[in-house]
Formats: sequence, C-alpha cells, structure tokens
Amino acid sequence: MVIGHTSARKLTYQDYLRFPDDGKRHEILDGEHYVTPAPSPFHQRVVLNLGYLLKDFLRRHPVGQILPAPCDVVFSRHDLAQPDLLFISSGKAGLVTEKNVQGAPDLVIEVLSSSTRRVDEGIKRGRYERFGVQEYWLVDPQRRTMRVFRRAGSAFGPPLDLAAEAGDVLTTPLLTGLRIEVAEIFE
Repeated sequence: MVIGHTSARKLTYQDYLRFPDDGKRHEILDGEHYVTPAPSPFHQRVVLNLGYLLKDFLRRHPVGQILPAPCDVVFSRHDLAQPDLLFISSGKAGLVTEKNVQGAPDLVIEVLSSSTRRVDEGIKRGRYERFGVQEYWLVDPQRRTMRVFRRAGSAFGPPLDLAAEAGDVLTTPLLTGLRIEVAEIFE
C-alpha cells in the first residue's frame, strides 16, 4: 500500500535521510512522503528478468549502466525516487555519485503493483516528465503489458502500448539495437 504523508511543509532529501531503515521503499515526491511495502516475488522476477535483459545488452554494447532499486535518484530538494530500474547513458555517467544519482536518468522503469499503480501512473509519471527523463516504462505484470512514454520536446508524447499476447517487441532509440520480446519480461 502506498501511503502519502501530508505535512505542514514540503519534505526534503535531508528529511529522507532521517527515515527509518525498515525494509520499505521511502520516496519524496513533490515534498510528500510515500511508503511502499516490499514487492511481491512475481514483481521481483519481472524486475530481475528485465534487468538481466538490459544488462546483457549493455555487456555487449557498453553505452551506459543499469541500476536496480533501491537506488536513490535525487531530482530536486523535494523530489527523491527509487525506481525499480534505471538506465544512465555513458554521457550522463557524472550523475552517478557514491551515494545516489543526482538528476534525471535517461530511462526509468517502474513495475506496477496494486499498491503502486496510482502513484506510478500519476505523480511519478508527472515528476519524471518534469525533471527530464527521456523514457519512462510502466510494466504491468498482471496484464503482461507495457506502456512506454518517450520525450517529445518538453513533455512525454503519446504512450506506446505493448503486449506479450500480441507478440510485441520492445525497442528504444536510447539503446540502438535492443530488441526484447515483451513475453520474455514475464517468464
């Protein structure tokens, strides 16, 4: 369950550093605290499958790095997220510090669950768009589908919907030559 915490003031990264280390995912989005319980095993299998497919591609084409959660991405003083997976191109390698990522990754991937769907499709999509993420993938394990948002100017363009059942193949201009059968993600 995602819990939004309303406070009299917007929370900051410094507030985040004081949150308990309780095994839950803590994020600050537009100054509000969101807590997500540990993901399900199926969610984690999907994250692992997609992470493996991307890591395998990057081993053969070293154009950047893929990082899994928990990895803090600090977008602003009031915005800190922990995407399920993120890709940082070699050209943006300077964003990766010893403690966190400082700025917008090229690609952010969230695997949906019943407890995160509303935030992932709403506020996170808006924050990622605002802070310059080039692509945002929403992966839906229950429906075995993906929704891909790509930057078109200053905002995300219309989404591209892909489905395992349709035999769709995922490609991206961020990783030239990458071809992933959507069904592979859900094996």
